Amino acid sequence: MPHRTRPMAALLLFTGLNVVLVSTITPVYDFVCFHPYWERRREQRCQERELASAKRSESTQNVMQG
Repeated sequence: MPHRTRPMAALLLFTGLNVVLVSTITPVYDFVCFHPYWERRREQRCQERELASAKRSESTQNVMQG
């Protein structure tokens, strides 16, 4: 067998990598989820919905009157 495996080193490397990834996920999550882009997008979508609702109510009022 020409290649010698080192299970303890592999286990330590795997565990260390997981610790690093777990410790960095919170700042990444916070950055992505609380980015100002999402706040602007949410406000824009809310305004679009309100505008569409207002147009829809105007068109139903016009149909009922005419």
